[in-house]
Amino acid sequence: MKKDQLIQYAALCYRVEDGHPLVALVTSRETKRWILPKGQPEKGVPPCEVAEHEAYEEAGLTGKVKRRAFASFASTKRLKTGTEVPCTIKVFLVEVRRELDVWPEKHERERRWVTPGEAALMVGEAGLVTVLLSFSAQWD
Repeated sequence: MKKDQLIQYAALCYRVEDGHPLVALVTSRETKRWILPKGQPEKGVPPCEVAEHEAYEEAGLTGKVKRRAFASFASTKRLKTGTEVPCTIKVFLVEVRRELDVWPEKHERERRWVTPGEAALMVGEAGLVTVLLSFSAQWD
């Protein structure tokens, strides 16, 4: 990875109903695209914990996070200036145990539970589509 390339940690939040997985998507604040909760690295905080914290802040979900990244994909991050820079997104699985009715970014985002296949149709990033389909394949 290049030094000037950004990295973000995302939470793929899921729960299992009747033996089938559902995943949680949230809308981005600016463009209202469907995305995974994600955030920037924080000094002294393990990547999986950053992802876990973002799941709480952006989606109101808490649970058991896997310490190892499930997947990663290349993306772009739009800065406040409008410039887009390359970004690697590392995705951590979070098995949801609690779904809160009130959370920090509730009024800024929408949260929706869908099948991984539905999620793959809703998101715009090809790399994220691949991650969602790979997650779905584990359950077949």
